[in-house]
Amino acid sequence: MPLAELTEALRRFRDERNWAQFHTLRNLIVSLNLEASEMLELTQWKSDAEMLTLLDDPARREALADECADVLLYLLLIADTAGIDLATAAREKLGKNAEKYPVDKAWGSSRKYTELNTPGTPDRG
Repeated sequence: MPLAELTEALRRFRDERNWAQFHTLRNLIVSLNLEASEMLELTQWKSDAEMLTLLDDPARREALADECADVLLYLLLIADTAGIDLATAAREKLGKNAEKYPVDKAWGSSRKYTELNTPGTPDRG
């Protein structure tokens, strides 16, 4: 389902419940962060190896999928409220990132773009 159709379905869901009154831009941004924190909670006290096993457990994988969906749905509402075309914004951001992180300087490096031209700056990775 394209993002526009998903956004429209989400608007219908919201409007059928008279929830638009609660969906101010501020409240939506707060809610997005709360949902992202719930996704983060799935990683609490787990190693990277343990996180990989999460994908093999149907219940834990579903919990991750649910949190991903919650984050996406709030992001769609934020973009809709702010009049942002997410696909366009994402393409534009990729272009900006390509300028900040040219392949010849960023290849295999975890340095922030402000550190890529600094000699002797160690990788974070």
